[in-house]
Amino acid sequence: MAEAADELSTPLGQTTVGKTRRLRLPFTAMQAVAVLLGLVLVVFVGVALFNDNPLGGEPIAHIVLRKTPPVPADAKQAAVSPAAEPAAKAAPKPPAAASDARTVTIIDGSSGKRQDVVIGAGASTDTADSDTPVSMMTGVDPRLLEKSRYGMIPVVADGLKPFTVYAADADRAKAARMPTVAIVVAGLGVGAAKTTEAIMKLPPAVTLAFTPYGSDPGKLAERARTQRHEILLQIPMEPFDYPDNDPGPQTLLTTLNGEQNLDRFYWHLSRLQGYAGIANFMGARFVASDPVMQPIIREAAKRGLGYFDDGSTPRSVAQPLATSQGVPFAKADFAIDAVPTSAEIDRTLVKLETLAKERGTAVGVASALPVSIERLGAWIKTLDSKGIVLVPLTTAMLKSKSS
Repeated sequence: MAEAADELSTPLGQTTVGKTRRLRLPFTAMQAVAVLLGLVLVVFVGVALFNDNPLGGEPIAHIVLRKTPPVPADAKQAAVSPAAEPAAKAAPKPPAAASDARTVTIIDGSSGKRQDVVIGAGASTDTADSDTPVSMMTGVDPRLLEKSRYGMIPVVADGLKPFTVYAADADRAKAARMPTVAIVVAGLGVGAAKTTEAIMKLPPAVTLAFTPYGSDPGKLAERARTQRHEILLQIPMEPFDYPDNDPGPQTLLTTLNGEQNLDRFYWHLSRLQGYAGIANFMGARFVASDPVMQPIIREAAKRGLGYFDDGSTPRSVAQPLATSQGVPFAKADFAIDAVPTSAEIDRTLVKLETLAKERGTAVGVASALPVSIERLGAWIKTLDSKGIVLVPLTTAMLKSKSS
């Protein structure tokens, strides 16, 4: 029938003999491409949903820590024959292997290549008997750290306190017989540029106080210690107008009980290391309340820290509490840049000089404003000619305690 139909539909004078019929697909090329793209999309979505790979296919380095097993004493004795014993005694004794040496195996995620690296070799195991603090970071003694739920926090160990170990160098004999001033630049850690400017432009005798906030306050604090500044950690505390004026996360509050505030306190302590003491950050309401301040000062004493009161409220109970707990203490006499103009800063610095000569020591606190850094730098250069010694805050604390 099909052949008859072809003959009927063929124009006159033409023949169908030898003509090949064309094969027709039931879909077009565009439809095929669309189906393939749809299949690719379905496969991609399935991999994304059901494949547990949070790194998205990035190469992975597997680290294996292997602790070298101790060698039995009898094995050590067997290793040296009687004939070789004199030679062994005469030979120089190799350094003892560190007890915390580890082997790290690094596996290339793409090629599978393995590489073993030994870390911790050569570290002294006699840290408890050493007179020199062991530095994990810039001068940070690992003996003066203990682990908390939030990280490492300061502790007293082997008779050493963070206050004495992390105090900046000073000629204390000279400070005892001459008028002294201590300057604390506070509010650092938030804003790397202003923090770096304070670290680099001010002399080491200026004490720097860091808030626990910022992207990496620990790194900036370590840089300050590299430049030989002693540092403080500021603890955010409740002001009178809280929460309209909010110091930040984990603020210590008068509405919390002692255990809750201590938990927050530990969070702040873990944010950086190597500080000689703590200071209030805001906190006019909190520092005026004896019940909530007592646990904080008691904990500071337990952990060997000093306490600096920024002088923002005359109602602060920090000084009598610190005295009762034996905590080294200092309170700011003047906020140097309360009015942040060159003229007012200079006037306040003159007042600081006068107080130092009258009382023997004076303490000023400033922020890291460019005008403050500039005026402080110029003023500090004039102190020698005025018979005044610039000292770190810890030196001023000790001088006040002895006088």
